[in-house]
Amino acid sequence: MPNLTVQNLFDRQVEVAPGQTLLQALQADGIDWMHACGAKGRCTTCRIVVQEGLEHFGPLTDSEERYRSRGRLQTNERLTCQCTLVSGDAQGRVPRQTMLPHMKYSS
Repeated sequence: MPNLTVQNLFDRQVEVAPGQTLLQALQADGIDWMHACGAKGRCTTCRIVVQEGLEHFGPLTDSEERYRSRGRLQTNERLTCQCTLVSGDAQGRVPRQTMLPHMKYSS
């Protein structure tokens, strides 16, 4: 199974099962992650900044395409509630704007 490493969560590694969204994998591993719209792809609060392995993600969803076309999702960002890891490992970071106040983050 592919692994996601969240760099600013002390390099926490999360296994991502086939067909599982990153948000589902993060939550299954006990990580609290911002997702204001309830994981419906209607906001960008669950985004992750991908540092390595962008090529291992599945294709952009309609929601991600819409936000990207409006300039609200950069080329190195994905919505964790929408995206999957299909072919290999990836590394990413929680954006400063969506860090939760009760979570402890590393640099």
